[in-house]
Amino acid sequence: MKQRSHLWLLAIAVVALVACNGENPADSSETPPNIVFILADDFGWKDVSYNGSGYYETPHIDRIAQGGFTLTNGYATCQVCSPSRASIMTGKFPARHGITDWIGARADTAWRSAGRFNQLLPAEYERVLNAEDTTLAEAFKAAGYQTFFAGKWHLGNKGSWPEDHGFDINKGGWDKGSPIGGYFSPWTNPNLDNQQAGENLSLRLADETVNFFQTHHPDTTGQPFFAFLSFYAVHSPIQTTEERWAKYRAKAEEQGIAPSGYKMGHFLPIRQVQDNPIYAGLVETMDEAVGKVLTGLDELGLAENTIVIFTSDNGGVAAGDAFSTSNLPLRGGKGYQYEGGIREPYLVKVPWIKEGAAEITTPATGTDLYPTLLELAGLPLLPHQHQDGVSLVPAFEGKAIPERPLIWHYPHYGNQGGEPSSIIRLGNWKLIHYYEDGRQELFDLSRDLEEQNDLAAERPEVAQRLHRQLFEYLEEVGARFPRKDPLYDAQKEQAYLQSIENELLPRLEERRLHTLSPDFDGGDWWGSQVVED
Repeated sequence: MKQRSHLWLLAIAVVALVACNGENPADSSETPPNIVFILADDFGWKDVSYNGSGYYETPHIDRIAQGGFTLTNGYATCQVCSPSRASIMTGKFPARHGITDWIGARADTAWRSAGRFNQLLPAEYERVLNAEDTTLAEAFKAAGYQTFFAGKWHLGNKGSWPEDHGFDINKGGWDKGSPIGGYFSPWTNPNLDNQQAGENLSLRLADETVNFFQTHHPDTTGQPFFAFLSFYAVHSPIQTTEERWAKYRAKAEEQGIAPSGYKMGHFLPIRQVQDNPIYAGLVETMDEAVGKVLTGLDELGLAENTIVIFTSDNGGVAAGDAFSTSNLPLRGGKGYQYEGGIREPYLVKVPWIKEGAAEITTPATGTDLYPTLLELAGLPLLPHQHQDGVSLVPAFEGKAIPERPLIWHYPHYGNQGGEPSSIIRLGNWKLIHYYEDGRQELFDLSRDLEEQNDLAAERPEVAQRLHRQLFEYLEEVGARFPRKDPLYDAQKEQAYLQSIENELLPRLEERRLHTLSPDFDGGDWWGSQVVED
């Protein structure tokens, strides 16, 4: 467990601030606000019905949007999971905290064993959340909050689990980034026991969260709570029940099943349609779990004094893994440098600031949630900690937030077909720098959200200015970079890519149509039938 003097200093500072003010941290509430932070995994910007999906059904997530702020330019700080999660916890961009790939990914010469024959050897990266950082949970714990974590952690091995970074209770957080054993009990998780065969993991995590609300109710304990519900869903393996598969298979048939569902990308085929009935069922179950949590807040009389956050750690999986979804009109998906890989559902409900839906166009990212939540709770900001985040509270109050650069640094290839690159967004401009050949792409997102019109040659002065700002930041924080592989063989890489197009692409098309066939047999449906004793 971490024991650091600066946490005691933080606690003293918080007590002193509240004592000096003579009032509670949340100005419009008699007691400090509770916080429920809901983080989905691999859940795309277009995977919600409030944002235009006509296939997936997310009424409970939509309810958060209808009652709060939707940040239409909301981002994760990385196109894969662990870096984004570390940014939420620390308020730092991945280039600064050092976790630039999902923990467990191969780097440097170990990448050769992936058999991809790429030009570069990916950069090394940190494989554990830095114990010297004051996490978001530790900041709230020092302020007297009860802290709870449920679900996916993926920020280090034992010794760097949630309970080592400020969470009093940990239900299901450990090393792994996917649900080992699947979404239906029995699963393998040292921090979440199996209770009933066939029990759904997402619903179980929601039940654990609501149980925490009940047993740690502020009216009983005299303390507010910070609860972090981090779903494993909708990460692969994608699984659902027979009933939900049938529902969404019929829906896809009603909407018209396209003869083909993929197009070849740079390294892998990319899904073009939302018509996977197994994935749709997985999405609906996660949304049902969100509903359980919202209902729990209502029934326990907590909703009016509870901030609710909903977002995702990276874009939907359009390529690689289970090739689950399409993010169109956004380009790419998880693992990609394009908007489909990093733009997310980003919802903030603050009952005493806004009733009803409101859209905010200010660009925001995962690092901003740290200072935002501190300010909403009336706690002092920690600028030495959340160095790459700004509070969004002024935007909630209708005020402007000064323009600032957002930075992404992914010097890796990943499993989904993205390219080693770094990105800067400033205003409406987005510059992507590629490490294989040094080329750059420049997009005006206000006119070209689909990223089809590269303006780097047309606007070189903008590209040069953004390039300079990007690399000044990367050099300042000591970012690591990929290097050329001296064993690179272009012919081997070309042969590999040809095999992807000639062999994998047809298999994916065949599998897609098979999943949509009335004759599809899910076998035991991943053990999803709950067994009654």
